[in-house]
Amino acid sequence: MYRIMIVEDDAKIAQLLQSHIEKYGNEAVITTEFGKVLDQFQQIRPHVVLMDINLPSFDGFYWCRQIRTVSTCPIIFISARSGEMDQVRAIENGADDYLTKPFHYEVVMAKIRSQLRRVYGDYAASAGERLIERSGLTLYPERMELRLQDKSVALTKKETVLVETLLERCQRLVGRETILEKLWDDYTYVDDNALSVNITRVRKKLAELGIEDALETVRGTGYRLNETWRREAGR
Repeated sequence: MYRIMIVEDDAKIAQLLQSHIEKYGNEAVITTEFGKVLDQFQQIRPHVVLMDINLPSFDGFYWCRQIRTVSTCPIIFISARSGEMDQVRAIENGADDYLTKPFHYEVVMAKIRSQLRRVYGDYAASAGERLIERSGLTLYPERMELRLQDKSVALTKKETVLVETLLERCQRLVGRETILEKLWDDYTYVDDNALSVNITRVRKKLAELGIEDALETVRGTGYRLNETWRREAGR
């Protein structure tokens, strides 16, 4: 199931989009705090964003630029503006596609499915996206996503760096200082508990994928990621 974020201040259109998206088995979340779109984006962690241009506080171009500072998540503009320059501005500000209102909802779904295939599906590997894979457990660093078979979880930036570091050295001990250097540019004043918190969060994300007891603490030294998911899959 994919998560779609709807940034549309016309409540009726937003609800119709939500209903249509969910009819196809996906999750649709409507944004209502138009002055905090970036904060909402980081909380929701969508796979695709539907973005209107005319919004309260700041327009869609602004929010598209803000999202692009933290994510490459596909953004599709939906707007009553049909001028070519608006479409050009949308693309130049980081959008992936553009739809003018009124639109057919099946066309919206086709555009969404196209972006999902391009970024998360069969076309992703051929597009040269970086991935790290070990026995079926795959990390997509650019989209901050960890996947095992048909399950996936979203990661924070630090969780992504931590998983990448451990997965690249899977089955081998990774020293505590090595991890600290990866997570923080200057870890001299980083509280010891900060690393423990991130380790705990990664364990929870692994558990969401059905992976238990994979992340081992080697007391006083560091951590090791063991391939418990390969044994579990072979049962």
